[in-house]
Amino acid sequence: MALPVGAKAPNFTLPSTAGGNFTLHSEFRNKIGIVYFYPKDFSAGCTAEACAFRDAFDMFRGIDVPVIGISADDIETHHKFRTAHNLPFHLLTDVRKTVAKDYDVLAPIVGFIQRVTYLIDENMTIAAVYQNLFDARGHIDEMIKQLRTKSVRA
Repeated sequence: MALPVGAKAPNFTLPSTAGGNFTLHSEFRNKIGIVYFYPKDFSAGCTAEACAFRDAFDMFRGIDVPVIGISADDIETHHKFRTAHNLPFHLLTDVRKTVAKDYDVLAPIVGFIQRVTYLIDENMTIAAVYQNLFDARGHIDEMIKQLRTKSVRA
């Protein structure tokens, strides 16, 4: 089960395809942002989800809502995935799955990272969450709906 709405978003630092590390509380400071967890680069559902975020990215950028994706794939695989699908946002690597555990997105027993998207507000609080392994496009649609509900000009 994912973290609930209203919970504090745990801070983390992970390697990024931007080069160097990404630290949530400094990168998203005073911003609303989207963090989406996904199982695996180049899998069908994860590719569909990443491409849907790519296709909606201009809207997110237009309202200054950064998007990042996190999986357990290594940084080299993330670079290949990002390049292959022309992704305009960066991917973070959580090889040890520590951040996935903090965000409660590990599947019970098997331990793979589930498809969960969080909308994090400017106070580092979970403002919305969408969890659905099979509805890749639904993650983007739900974030757009939540941004509109929260009076962000989406």
